[in-house]
Order: sequence, then structure tokens, then C-alpha cells
Amino acid sequence: MKALMRISPAVLAAALAGCSLGPDFHKPDSQAPAQWSSPRGERAASQPLAAPLEQRWWNSFHDARLSALIERVTARNLDLQMASARVLQSRAARSSVAADETPSVGADAGYSRARNSAEGLNDPSGNAGKSAYSLWQGDLTAGWELDLWGRVRRQVEAADANVQVAEDDRRGVLLSLLAETARDYIQLRAVQRTLEVTEGNLKVAQHSLELSRDRQAEGVATRLDVAQASAQVASIEARLPTLQARRDDLINALSLLAAEPPGHLQAQLLAPGALPEPQQRFAIGVPSELAARRPDIRQAEARLHAVTASIGVAEADFYPRIRLSGSVGLQSLQLADLGSWSARRFALGPQVSLPIFEGGRLKGTLQLREAQQQEAAVVYRKTVLGAWHEIDDVLRLYNASQLRRDHLAEAVRQNRIALDTAQRQYVEGAVDFINVLSVQSALLTSEEQWIDSSSAVAQAMVGLYKALGGGWEGFEPPPEASAS
Repeated sequence: MKALMRISPAVLAAALAGCSLGPDFHKPDSQAPAQWSSPRGERAASQPLAAPLEQRWWNSFHDARLSALIERVTARNLDLQMASARVLQSRAARSSVAADETPSVGADAGYSRARNSAEGLNDPSGNAGKSAYSLWQGDLTAGWELDLWGRVRRQVEAADANVQVAEDDRRGVLLSLLAETARDYIQLRAVQRTLEVTEGNLKVAQHSLELSRDRQAEGVATRLDVAQASAQVASIEARLPTLQARRDDLINALSLLAAEPPGHLQAQLLAPGALPEPQQRFAIGVPSELAARRPDIRQAEARLHAVTASIGVAEADFYPRIRLSGSVGLQSLQLADLGSWSARRFALGPQVSLPIFEGGRLKGTLQLREAQQQEAAVVYRKTVLGAWHEIDDVLRLYNASQLRRDHLAEAVRQNRIALDTAQRQYVEGAVDFINVLSVQSALLTSEEQWIDSSSAVAQAMVGLYKALGGGWEGFEPPPEASAS
């Protein structure tokens, strides 16, 4: 009776007009700043522009191998295929829920051979249970729930939001996949470049070793010079196996992303290539677009929408459910009589179910949904705030990486001058061989640091595009896969 008391005349009138209980979902405010924050301190060489974000941002590196690799990975990656399957599952679940909005129609037919008790109910055979009888029947049934309180409509609304959750989950997987592929490729090119530099320095060290041996034979250099030169050669040679293993590991990582067996991409990627370089000026869009583009924000919003709609479902469970049902059919004891007019039968009428006592289950469910909505709202705010922080951090990292790369480029230039000078002075006898070794070690270190910093700049650019949520738009499922 408590549930009956909840139905006021106003609520009943609204229900008959087709209302939906529960709060309506309103898109939350992402509280986007007016503009991106600018890195403080020294100005970097390249600058971001508040222009529309380039969707296929990897093409801005002007590396055909990278672009082809991304196309290959997105077409074959298994994580992306699993995410796509989850999208199909959510759409199928939505179709199942939406079926309650329309009447259900079914048909059945049957035959039975039976014998009733003489002491029980009437015996259709007319022989007081002394003989068996046959029963032939066929029916066409229909039923439809009158969604007076919007329970079904809210269920469909929640299901639509869950489809959005699954779609944005796929977009998030795709976004991470694009970034991971680009980063692994950039690291591969950096390792290959480091291998080239190391091998070049090895030739220089071997030349110095030959020079020290010649000078020892002439009585100008000592055994110490030769030993130091030999140690330098061995030290540089020791770097090569680790770099080669790292190169092969990265090729295998890219093969895994493309769902290929280990080493499958060796033929395409083993040959060294140029280290991708970002453009001097690049577009990053405007802050107000972020909430509509970044998958994790869209997903958090969709989850909030789903739990908001589920509150209406929980509230509607307090009210009566009315279902219209009916059937028409034929029934006879003889197959020959089944098609006659007198064999017809029908049933029509509403069914009303009303919760009277549920032991607090309905109230607890409603409280649960309201608490879930509160949590989803907080998760949305945290997701948005985390996105702003991530973008701010990446912008500063990108700026700092460029400055470090430029300073290291100057260090490499000066160390090359120093090595050339030290070698000439050693030949002239003006400096000890230890000076040559020291300058050569400094050059090798600065060259490796410069390559790492150049890789860091390109990877920071990838991280920026990932933080901005760009790149998934060009890889949406085909229309036939998106049909509900």
C-alpha cells in the first residue's frame, strides 16, 4: 500500500501523458580555459597554434614509413579488434533493451494426447476419465507494456549511453595505439641513429689506435697511449650489442602491435631511416573543443548519462506496471475440426503488477543509483581536470625538450671541433693522448644525448597530440558496423 500512496493525481496525469521519471541528463560544463597556457621562461623554436587540430597528425612528420605503419597497425591490431567487438556487444544489448518499446508478437501450435482423472476436472473426452483424448491447438499472441512512467524509455536511454561508452572506449584504445606506434617508431629511428654514430666513433677510435701504434713504433708514443686507445675501442664496441638488441626489441614491439609474429617487420624497418622531426608551427585546436574530442572525457560523460538515466528506471520500479496482452487461436479435439469457426478462441485483457512489499530492495536500488550518479559526476570532473594538467605538462615538456636539443646540438658542434683540434695537437706532440680520449668520449656522449633529445622532442609532440585527443576521427568503424 505504501507504493500506492506514492502515486499522486498529478503524477498519474503526467504518466498518462507519457512522462519519464527521474532526472533528465544535462551535459556537464567542462570549464575549459579561454586559451592554452604558455610555457614560462626561454622561448622555444616551434610554437603551437590555436588552429583546428590536424586529424592525421602523424603525416606532419613527413615520414612515409611511419604513415604506412600506422595504417597497417590500425587495420590489424588485436586490442582494437577486441574494443570493436565490445562496441558490437553494446549495440546488441541496446537492441535487446529497445525491443521492450514495441509490442511482442508470437505464434505457437501444439498437439497433445492425454487422459484425465475421473475424480478430477472435467474430462474433455466426455468419458469420465475412462479413455484418452487428443487436443489440437494453435495461437497467435501479442503483448505490450504501457510505459506510463518511462521505465523502458530510461532503460533505452541508459543503453544508448552505454553504447557511447563502448564507442569512446574503442576511440581511447585507438588513440593509445596511434601514440604507441609513433613512439616505438621514433625510438627505433633514434636507436638506429645512435648505432650509426657509435659505429662512426668506433672508426675514429680505431684510427686513433692505429695512430698511437705508429707513433709507438716511431718511439714518440708510449705503451700507455696504445693501451688507452685499445681500451677506448673496446669500450665503444661494448655499446653496440645493447643498441642492436634494443633495435630488434622495438621492431618486435611494432610487429606485435601489427599482430605479426616476431621479426616480421625486419625487412621493412631494419634499414635505418631519418629521425622524424616535428613541424616548426603546428595546430593544437582550442580548449573548448577538448571535451568533445578527447575519448576519456566523452566516455566519462556517457557513463554519467547512463547512471542518470538508471535513476529513472529505479524510480519507475515503485509504480505499477501495466501490460496489455491478447491471443487468438484455434482449439479442437479433432484435427478435422481445427479449421472450423466453432474452434476459435481468444483472450484479451490488461495485466497490472504493483510492488507492495519488497523489504527495502527498491529503495536501496534507488539510493545505489543516486550514489553512482554522484560518483560518476566526480569522475567526470577529475577526468577533465586531469586532461588540462596533462596538456599543460606536455606543452612544458615539449618546450623544454626543444631547448635541450638545441643546446646539445651546439655541444656536439663544439666537441667535434675540440676532437679535431686535439688529434692534430697530439700528432704535433702538443698534448697527451689522454686529451684525445677525453674529448672523444665527450663527443660520443654529447652525440648520444643529442639523438635522445631529438627523439624526446618528437615523442613529446606525439604525447601532445594524444593528450589533445586527436587522430581517432579517421578510423571510425564502417557504416554497416555502426548500424543499431
